[in-house]
Amino acid sequence: MPQGQPTVVPDDGLTTRQRRNRALVMVHTGVGKGKSTAAFGMALRAWNQGWPIGVFQFVKSAKWKVGEENALKALGETGKGGTVTWNKMGEGWSWIQREVAEGEQSHEDKAREGWEQVKRDLAEEKYKFYVLDEFAYLLHWGWIDVKEVVEVLRDRPGQQHVVITGRNAPQELLDFADLVTDMSKVKHPMDAGQKGQRGIEW
Repeated sequence: MPQGQPTVVPDDGLTTRQRRNRALVMVHTGVGKGKSTAAFGMALRAWNQGWPIGVFQFVKSAKWKVGEENALKALGETGKGGTVTWNKMGEGWSWIQREVAEGEQSHEDKAREGWEQVKRDLAEEKYKFYVLDEFAYLLHWGWIDVKEVVEVLRDRPGQQHVVITGRNAPQELLDFADLVTDMSKVKHPMDAGQKGQRGIEW
């Protein structure tokens, strides 16, 4: 795409402005680091445009304090850009699913509850930019039906951009999305026995 110019102009009946401003569904998947980081970078751009932002973290524990949350919340409170609402639906890392205590709501139920909230917010056009962080895992595990997700996103009203992150994003979602990035790992400190550290991982 040289100098930001598309290589193809589809015969879709839209003007250049209409096509340029069409709301997007974006997916960051793959085994490499940076999927959520890239999504939150997009959220910073959305904040700068004055767009209301809704972040939904589906897998990371509500107890886990990430730097992006603190930064975006602080920016949202300045009154200079868009508002930021942060929602946590997770109970732990995506690859560590702890046992659910008797009488406690299951991980799958919490995930479904979070998706229902996203559906309500989309129907109400509550935000202009959505981050569904690690949502792809839920589709991969079969907790949420990918066909339903594609249908909801296809029929969402207004001008609402959605970015979905997580490994193993289903092919049906990739086929539907407007932008797909596959993060590949070339090298990682953990391969040399080094754990995550402040300022890099959180």
